[in-house]
Amino acid sequence: MFELTVNGVKHQVDVVPEMPLLWVLRDELGITSPKYGCGIAQCGACTVQIDGAAVRSCQARAADVAGKAITTIEAVGSGKLHPVQEAWIEHQVPQCGYCQTGQIIQAISLLKAIPRPTDRDIDDVMSGNLCRCGTYERIRIAIHAAAAKMGGK
Repeated sequence: MFELTVNGVKHQVDVVPEMPLLWVLRDELGITSPKYGCGIAQCGACTVQIDGAAVRSCQARAADVAGKAITTIEAVGSGKLHPVQEAWIEHQVPQCGYCQTGQIIQAISLLKAIPRPTDRDIDDVMSGNLCRCGTYERIRIAIHAAAAKMGGK
């Protein structure tokens, strides 16, 4: 039995320690925004934040994240859209939408670490989040727009 804090809510989960966080979120807690894409941390569709850092939930073990703050897209923005989400809409980033929760979570972590990223910074950090629709240019533009909205902070 583990206690996981997801989006500020404590949950008791009775799972094997090795169970990937992705499956705990989806199958045990009913939080389906992190998507299964590859299962080997190569696509980023399952990205969540753990203690503020972007992490691939398909490779994070339940036992390893007990006691840490887990954040999914549902908790981003504190009841309103986060500047990254606003920029995503403004610049019409999503097409199919499958990768978008992981992309947005990764972009928020990027801007926390590098408030005024260069194109190279964006490409380096976001390269682990794949978009089958190929909206990479719009993602880059939206991240720059979000950085400007956030005042480079």
